[in-house]
Amino acid sequence: MTESEPAPERAERTRVVVTGMGAVSPYGPGVDLLWDKLLAGESAIKPIENFDISGFSCTIGGEIRDFDARDFIDRKSARRMARFTHFAVAAAREAIENAQLDLDSLDRSRIGVVLGNGAGGYPEIQATASTLFDRGGMRLDPLFLPKVLPNMAAANIAMQFGLLGYNTTVVTACAAGTQALGDATNVIRNGQADIVITGGTEAGFCQLGLGGFAVMRALSTKNENPTAASRPFDADRDGFVPGEGAGIIVLESEESARRRGVNYQVELAGFGSSADAHHLVMPDADGAGPIRAINWAMEDADIQPEEIDYVNAHGTSTPLNDASETRAIKIALGEAAHNVPVSSTKSMIGHIFGGAGGLESIAAIKAITDGKIHPTINYTTPDPECDLDYVPNQSRHAEVDAVLKNSFGFGGQNACLVFRRIDGARA
Repeated sequence: MTESEPAPERAERTRVVVTGMGAVSPYGPGVDLLWDKLLAGESAIKPIENFDISGFSCTIGGEIRDFDARDFIDRKSARRMARFTHFAVAAAREAIENAQLDLDSLDRSRIGVVLGNGAGGYPEIQATASTLFDRGGMRLDPLFLPKVLPNMAAANIAMQFGLLGYNTTVVTACAAGTQALGDATNVIRNGQADIVITGGTEAGFCQLGLGGFAVMRALSTKNENPTAASRPFDADRDGFVPGEGAGIIVLESEESARRRGVNYQVELAGFGSSADAHHLVMPDADGAGPIRAINWAMEDADIQPEEIDYVNAHGTSTPLNDASETRAIKIALGEAAHNVPVSSTKSMIGHIFGGAGGLESIAAIKAITDGKIHPTINYTTPDPECDLDYVPNQSRHAEVDAVLKNSFGFGGQNACLVFRRIDGARA
């Protein structure tokens, strides 16, 4: 192409819109509960109660209490599922209702499931190992493997709701929920489905899961004051706080949403995924991998850095990640970075691994629809390496038309999304 020739026009493609959301968070079930608590800056981090924490360096977390799967799933089916699947099915039920999906009137072969998960049924794996060594291999639960495999949350959502279309599971650690949303977007763009139930789920609270992260020295040890332990971008951060839960989003082609006559305000406009190819658990200090993912998400969305109104950060509260992410945001957004509010949902609910991207994407979408940005709590001591606007300690009103959502996983697997308002989008 010569200088005199015009640039090629961007090919028209299927617009993917958000029509429903569901959540099970450390606050309890429900999107409204999650959003109200986040805007209030209320921490869900408490001492762990569901198992013996004696001898662990971290004894706190975003643990879900008083959750009864039978409130959302029939008793027989619930017995055949692991906890991470319970959360996913419960959140999916809310999302499907929120999207006003009349499944009996739809072609179920055009409805898919793309779900992110990090580890499958960790508590169930630990319990089964105990049975193996205490009572022998022939005393194991015959459904042990179908319960704990990471793909079983997506499989059970399909079975519970009779969804016959594209179905897969993304297992990219902490980036899994966000990458699932991006992959689901491409499934719809490629014409493989009209509607996709997507997001992420995780339930890793047990001695095996806690111990594995504790011996890596990845977790906060600020056990004496649980609500102040998760402090992303703060100079006194000392590690992440674990959490559990599920965030599920219904994505749909705009044509399908119009055909169904439902309202929608937000599109998932951009997705970028990259690899650091650097280290098993540590981020690349120069942020090169996240920079690529951010740039590719913005390019996919056909949006400029100065058009980003809010960044929902990965923001884990670890010394290395928060500094690396800050650097990546500054390089990717350039001069615009210092004018963009950045906040971390993990400051209040902890790090939910494969489920994080789903719940945090709900916060990103609500920022657009409600014109409010939740805070990063526990931000009291500035860090010279983290010098952006982290919306410290109090939510704020803001006109938000476009949000960048970051997630970076162990192994250097990165996923970023751009959500954008659709002006006047009503069916």
